[in-house]
Amino acid sequence: MANITFSSPNYKDKTLYAVAGSHTESILQIAREHKIPIDFKCQDGECGTCLVKVTPLGKKERMAGPLTDKERTVLLEVGKITKDQIDKMLVDDFPCTWRLACQMIMRDEDLLVEYDVE
Repeated sequence: MANITFSSPNYKDKTLYAVAGSHTESILQIAREHKIPIDFKCQDGECGTCLVKVTPLGKKERMAGPLTDKERTVLLEVGKITKDQIDKMLVDDFPCTWRLACQMIMRDEDLLVEYDVE
């Protein structure tokens, strides 16, 4: 089980208890179920609208599963990661601070998810 704290400059922080391990619920799905206003458009990892900053709150630093191919492409295009960082992630399973909420699947770890609302 995991706690996710959603944080935005425009809203009070909200911590949710999330069922982890099902490998089916994305951060965006969890946010929508609890009326947390993370912006999104395509919900398919292609537009980058649901960009969030993720920080581990526990001792673990894995921060969910690895980046999807779509996430790598979008994050590279918007300048949140570099080609060198992608190469390191592929070899060392290096965690990425920036994620797409629609692509990031919850695991058993406590997270801080920061988002902006337009």
